[in-house]
Amino acid sequence: MVIALSILVVILLAIIALQYHTYRVRSYNLGQIHNKLKEIITGDTSEKLLIFTDDPGLIPVLVEINRLLEHNQQKAAHFLKMEQSIRKMISNISHDLKTPLTVVLGYIETIHLDPDMDAEERRVLLSKAHAKANEVLELIRQFFDLARLESGDTPISLSQVHMNDICGKNMLTFYDTLTVKGFDVAIEMPDKPMLARGNEEALDRVLNNLISNAIQHGGEGRVVGLTLRGDDEYVYVDVWDRGKGIGELHQDRVFERMYTLEDSRNKSYQGSGLGLTITKRLVEAQGGTIHIHSKPYEKTVFTVKLKRIAFAT
Repeated sequence: MVIALSILVVILLAIIALQYHTYRVRSYNLGQIHNKLKEIITGDTSEKLLIFTDDPGLIPVLVEINRLLEHNQQKAAHFLKMEQSIRKMISNISHDLKTPLTVVLGYIETIHLDPDMDAEERRVLLSKAHAKANEVLELIRQFFDLARLESGDTPISLSQVHMNDICGKNMLTFYDTLTVKGFDVAIEMPDKPMLARGNEEALDRVLNNLISNAIQHGGEGRVVGLTLRGDDEYVYVDVWDRGKGIGELHQDRVFERMYTLEDSRNKSYQGSGLGLTITKRLVEAQGGTIHIHSKPYEKTVFTVKLKRIAFAT
């Protein structure tokens, strides 16, 4: 009996010793985790927790902590990128506002300093000042439109839209302008009606932006086209030209806020860099996508993809 009790006491002491050792090891590991986390957070580094342990209770905790650290680091990187983008956008907007306003003030000052100016010359200067003031208003409108789209303050209602009618209407709007400038107009649409899930007003603006962009930046090719096509699931609208195109290095960036190619800021046309960004946001708000494929002086295509709705015969 005494021997049995002695063995039991030894076993209990061994268990207690093992539990104490496990407690000490876990406390040590938790202390390491605490110190390392404090170091990572204080130093704002991209490190991960590298704690070696056989404790089955701590291993999943370490894995999830590292996942959380990675998630926060990605969020921080995204925030930094967005902050830099916003700073650049504000800088560009300031420049694009300052330039036409300076011109307007110049025209007004010229008129003010010459009260005996010829009436026709005064009319011309006022007309130029009016045009420049409208440029400022358009830029401000685009900026706030983009802000509303990105904040979600302007929900876009979706319904069944007739893509043949929308595409035809928007190309017809530009037809006279294109023919006067000597452009060829190429339109390809199926005879059968094609329906999509979208918003007619938003699509009008999308197509207006894309066709305007093709005229302004693809004019060398002297042709602007629109192709409506589809498959079982989606409807595709291609707006294309045969102008100078966009190099591969720029194709992934044309939808960024305030991004303009070097030669887009010229005397004949000074783009705000917001038009394609707004276009992309409008397409995405309709559950669609937009992408570009460009081969300079061969074909530059902006393709809008929307969810197709079956046409009931």
